[in-house]
Formats: sequence, structure tokens, C-alpha cells
Amino acid sequence: MNSADLPGALTPAWPNKAAWGTAPKLRAWQQEALSRYLTDQPRDFLAVATPGAGKTTFALTVAAELLGRRLVDRVTIVAPTEHLKVQWAEAAARAGIPIDPTYSAGQGKTSADYVGIAVTYAGVAVNPLAMRIRTERFKTLVILDEVHHAGDALSWGDGIREAFEPAARRLALTGTPFRSDTNPIPFVTYAPGHDGIPRSAADYTYGYAEALRDHVVRPVLFMAYSGQMQWRTRAGDEIAAHLGEPLTKDLTSQALRTALDPAGSWIPSVLAAADKRLTEVRRHVPDAGGLVIATDQDSARSYAKTLKAITGQSATVVLSDEKAGSKKIAKFSESDDRWMVAVRMVSEGVDVPRLAVGVYATTTSTPLFFAQAVGRFVRARTRGETASVFLPSVPNLLGFASELEMQRDHVLGKKVTSEDDIFAAEDALMAAANAEEGASEEELGAWEAMGSEARFDRVLFDGGEFGHSGEVHVGSEEEMDFLGIPGLLDTDQMRTLLQQRQSERARKQKSSGSAPVAADEPVAAVAAHEQLAVLRRELNGLVAAWHHRTKTPHGVTHNRLRKECGGPPAAVANAEQLRARIDTLRDWAARGSA
Repeated sequence: MNSADLPGALTPAWPNKAAWGTAPKLRAWQQEALSRYLTDQPRDFLAVATPGAGKTTFALTVAAELLGRRLVDRVTIVAPTEHLKVQWAEAAARAGIPIDPTYSAGQGKTSADYVGIAVTYAGVAVNPLAMRIRTERFKTLVILDEVHHAGDALSWGDGIREAFEPAARRLALTGTPFRSDTNPIPFVTYAPGHDGIPRSAADYTYGYAEALRDHVVRPVLFMAYSGQMQWRTRAGDEIAAHLGEPLTKDLTSQALRTALDPAGSWIPSVLAAADKRLTEVRRHVPDAGGLVIATDQDSARSYAKTLKAITGQSATVVLSDEKAGSKKIAKFSESDDRWMVAVRMVSEGVDVPRLAVGVYATTTSTPLFFAQAVGRFVRARTRGETASVFLPSVPNLLGFASELEMQRDHVLGKKVTSEDDIFAAEDALMAAANAEEGASEEELGAWEAMGSEARFDRVLFDGGEFGHSGEVHVGSEEEMDFLGIPGLLDTDQMRTLLQQRQSERARKQKSSGSAPVAADEPVAAVAAHEQLAVLRRELNGLVAAWHHRTKTPHGVTHNRLRKECGGPPAAVANAEQLRARIDTLRDWAARGSA
């Protein structure tokens, strides 16, 4: 028998103390979580920490302690993707814990050089019995990275439960919002909430707001772009709509897909704006990089061509299921190249610390995927670094951006509402996209893009909105007021600068008029019309953000605002009445409740 498969008596003295001694000093939250773990000595432990906070370092520290004290003999790491298996193995090697990322369930034995293995959730589900036999043979610590994936499919959850039920210790990690469904996640504790509905109970939680306060993660500047879209349906109907206006679910989906169409004008304009922002950031952070998250492979290749036309430099393209994907990501991470374009490969857990500018150019719009995507840009290296993420002005994405600091537990057995159905459907599409090539035409509805244009809409930062007193042309001085923000500013400096830019912009608009007017149109009539449209968009956007924050239906919020402020429905309200409702809703948001 291979010595690596013998029980504890012949187990080598892991971890390598000399290698582990060079590990970075633990952050305060990591030390606190470790102390709690070592004091309680639990069999199961769930740590919820925001992306970029250092869950890997925490988990490997726990592994080193348990191996060093002979409380476990082996380590099994379960990760969502093949790339993350390799990334875990590399991190563990630096910590003096040799992990085999090439192990497969039917393999049985590993080299004597390894003290553990790294596998995927899908790999465990293929042969959970083989993994169970291995787990039973050794005192095993199982690290479940991004444990919510154990609920992605019933077979995955069943496989994880069967394979690792005999484990001596199980350490579950996650950094993204859990979803509401009826399938419990294996080895996660649930406790009744105030409403009697079971919710996941974390043993240690370290949220984005706490990490931001501790300068562990970067603050995120969201640059939202709207614009006019035009497309043709299967029936031959031509539809024109404004991205960001209240639309049905189907129309919103088709408008978003029109914006992201590589042949239109929206995506090239936004990519050019993002590259300008990257140039400004690189004045202060020379190796800062950008990432475009695309829906599918064809779009990714087209976006890369557009970026080369803009920058004169080739972008790194990482496609799904690409064997060389991990090497491409590693090479990009170590270089100072400007842009990478990826399809799903660069999602949760993938560590490219120099990423500072992102473009959210995917039709996947669930809270889970959004949090994973934004998590790629928040890892802090130098105090003052700020992440900038460009996104379409779609109500649910704006809502996710505004509630970035909120935490969500896994709600079990929650009564499903119509909107929950929508999120469940989107989550199903996201799971399919991570495994295959994305949703089909039948799933999303037949559509043909006919044209698009981009307008700079607003900036979202630290729960506030700036630059939303009217859309402006891409490439204008008003847009550059925000794209040209310095690349190194702490949160307070950023907030102060945004407020100054907002005030300056308001003064300019007041002195020069709210919008350009065609020569043959009455000035007062056009100004009033555009002013009302801007105010309605702002109000509807705030109502949508309030819905995502409180789950209050849009209609209920509009009715409450009418009751408190007076006046007719928003569609026929005047500017003064709309401003009053906007101010009232902002006051609710500042106070945290209505």
C-alpha cells in the first residue's frame, strides 16, 4: 500500500512548519474566527466572509493547526471549478500543505508527497461512495469552498452528504448570498427566524461593510449606463425602449441583450469609457487591470476585438471549459496587461488581485452571480485603491449595487412569490450557464438587435447616487468628471469628491439649461418634458432599489409616497411632486425604514 494511504501512525509530520512560518500575519477577523474555532473545536463550522477577505488563508490556517495537533490526518478540499482546485493547491503549497489537484474519485491512491486532495462538487457527485471510503480511512478535514454549490443540484447535495458524513471535521466557506429554496445545504445548521422560517446560521460572519471599514476590501464605484435600444421580435414587431425605464421582464431582458450586442453602439461606447477609467486608475496603480464578464464565447471574442481597436493591445480571452484557461488567468495575473475578457471562468474565488475595473456585460442577473462578479474587483492591496464596475442601467442590477453591504442567509422552505419564481428561474439559468454555454433563444425569447446607443446615467457609491440629474453623452465633459476620478482615494475622499462633482454639475445645468434643444422646438416645452422624464426615471430607479432592499412591491411604495407627499400618480405628477417623492424616499433609505 502507498504510504500516503496509511492511517495516522505512519502519517508524515504535516504541515511543513518551515513553509508555514513564512505565511502572512493573520488579519483581525481571521484571528478572531480561528480563536473561536480552536476554542469550540466544532465538527462543523460555517464561515461567511465577503469575497476578497481571505477565506482561503483562514481555512488553511485551520488545516495547519489541526494537522499539527494530529486532530486530522488528511485534508479534502471541495471547490466549484477545476481552476479553483489548482488555485487551492497552489495556496496550500505555499502554506506547507501539499494537496493533489489532479485526484479523481476512482483513483484510490495518491502520491506519498501529498497530505490531501482537491476535488470539485461535480466530481464528488459522480462517485460519492469512493470519496466516502477515503474519508472513512483517515481522520479527514473537509473544506467545502463556496458551500452553496452543494445546493446547486439535488445530486450534488446528496453526494456531498454521502461522501463526507464520516469526516472528522467539516469547514464550510462562502462569500456570496445564499438563495431561498427548499433544499437544505449539507452540514449547514438552520435555526428558526423571527417569522418561524428556518435560516442558515453561520458560526462566524465577516461582511463587506466590516471589511470595508477595516480596509480589507476596496470600495466599489458603480458606473451605470443607459440609452435607447431598438430590436425586432420573432413576430416581426420593431420595439424601441430606453434601458432603465420600467419594462416587463421580457422587454427588460431583450433591451439588455440589445445593449450587449457586439454589433451595436452601446457596448463599444461602454468599453471605451471603461478603458478611459482604467487609464486614470493606472496613473496611480500602474499594474491595474480590467475584466469584461461576457455571456457567451462569441460575445467574448467580439468584445476582445473591440478592445484591441480601442487600446491597440490584445486582450486575454478566457473561455468556458478551456483547458488552458487556468494558465491564461495566471499569466494575466502576473502581467501588467490591460484587459481580460472571460466567460464564467473568472467568477467566484478566482484570485487576480490587480483587477480594478470591470464591465458587467452578461445577461445573467441574479444576486448570487452579481456578488460573485463584483467580488473579483474588491481585493485590497494598497490603501486607497477603488474598484470601478461598469454596468447597464437595469433596475435589478442597480438594486444589487445599492445593497452591496447587505447580508443574506439561506432561507429554507420560504413561501414562493412571483418574484421568487423569477429569481429561481434566473438562478437555474446561472447554474446552466456555469456548466454549458448559456440560455437558449427559446428560454430568453426570439429577438434581433437593430441598434443601440449608450448614455452615461449615474454613479452609485456607498449607498448614494451621483450624476443622476440627467443623462449625458458618452465622451462628454460631464462623463469625464466621473471617469477621471483619481485612482487612489479612500471612502471618505471618494464620497466628498463625488458630492463636489454632483454640485458642480447641477450648477452648470442650472446656468446653461437642463438639456440641449432642437432649433425648431419650443424651449420651455422641451425642457419641461425632458426634466419630467429624468425625474420619473430617478424615482422609478429609487423605488426599484427600495424594493430590492426591503422586498416591498413597487406599487405599494408608489402608493405610500403619494399618501405622504400628495399628488396624482407618478405618470402625471409635476416636477415639484416628483422631487418631493424622491426626497422622501431618500430620507427613508437614510433612516433605513419607511
